Amino acid sequence: MAKKSTPSISLSHFLGVVVFSLCFFVPKSVLGEKKELRFTKNGEFKILQVADMHFADGKTTSCLDVFPNQMPTCSDLNTSAFVERMIQAEKPDFIVFTGDNIFGFDATDAAKSLSAAFQPAIASNIPWAAILGNHDQESTLSREGVMKHIAGLKNTLSQVNPAEVHIIDGFGNYNLEIGGVKGSRFENKSALNLYFLDSGDYSTVPAIPGYGWIKPSQQLWFQRTSAKLRRAYTRQPEAQKGPAPGLVYFHIPLPEFASFDSSNFTGVRQEGISSASVNSGFFTTMVEAGDVKAVFTGHDHLNDFCGELTGIQLCYAGGFGYHAYGKAGWSRRARVVLASLEKTEQGSWGAVKSIKTWKRLDDEHLTTVDGQVLWSKSHADVSYLSNNVHKTLEMRAVLVCSLLLYAAKNHA
Repeated sequence: MAKKSTPSISLSHFLGVVVFSLCFFVPKSVLGEKKELRFTKNGEFKILQVADMHFADGKTTSCLDVFPNQMPTCSDLNTSAFVERMIQAEKPDFIVFTGDNIFGFDATDAAKSLSAAFQPAIASNIPWAAILGNHDQESTLSREGVMKHIAGLKNTLSQVNPAEVHIIDGFGNYNLEIGGVKGSRFENKSALNLYFLDSGDYSTVPAIPGYGWIKPSQQLWFQRTSAKLRRAYTRQPEAQKGPAPGLVYFHIPLPEFASFDSSNFTGVRQEGISSASVNSGFFTTMVEAGDVKAVFTGHDHLNDFCGELTGIQLCYAGGFGYHAYGKAGWSRRARVVLASLEKTEQGSWGAVKSIKTWKRLDDEHLTTVDGQVLWSKSHADVSYLSNNVHKTLEMRAVLVCSLLLYAAKNHA
């Protein structure tokens, strides 16, 4: 057998490999191995949403909008305690922080404040993710710097931006896949998809005042990611007829959040909808994608409602943090989402059957309020069947009319 020649490696190439390895390879023991997200053996996946912590410098940072008798002992530590209480009470499978994690103007050191704000999640050993609000970058780190710091913390699945995209606006655009139950026929499929986007801070266009918005480059990434996930879900094995349900998280609400009144939402609206002053069309983009069942935001602390528009639930979480504006006597709160799988005819776990939500108040009993079903497969299947029936009847009516016209013409 002829001896294979060994390709020569130049010194510059060798040094390049060494430098890359030393500078960019970080052992898993340093960052911690990324955790796999999947439905539990009881066919459920629970998400805790924490909106607007507004964390600053810990115990030296005072609370806002609480009763006077609470002020002497109230600080950022009350926010941390609430996170811990929620984790203990709900035992979520995943935690999402939807921006304004720190209140930059009052945070002396952004890195320290961020680490302290997320410490309850880190200590719980539960996977978590975060996105940016409009205040996170107002301390000692830029928006990119804040997102890089978050992405380097323990147990987080946060990403600065998708690795496969070279040009995209903002920082903190990424998606996560929730796999089916281990050992089930859906084990290798993403049964639930989570999308995270940077809704920006403030407009950089002089002629457009107000808050930022989700840009075309982000929407293109979302469209391509949604289409890719749909193709994978409708492919064998266990090919499905439509896409897996998707949930979308970002900070600043869309203009469409203003579409509701007290007759068609669950929860409360106690302040205006502080969206961007322009509509970038992201709601339409999500409707066209066809997989998004619910959107979850923060930003407006005194709103905590969910309302359905064109098949998508638009939900606020309600204000969580004690160094954030609020309303004395109106408890800080958190939103919980529970996705449940259906049982197949073979007795195994299958696709997502329903998505439910409720909120917990930071009162003595962690009171649960506003439980509701955001989406159910049975309702979706009925709607799909109804639409198909209507289309079939319309086609038959057109055919009958055509035949009658043809017969009348020939008879004449």
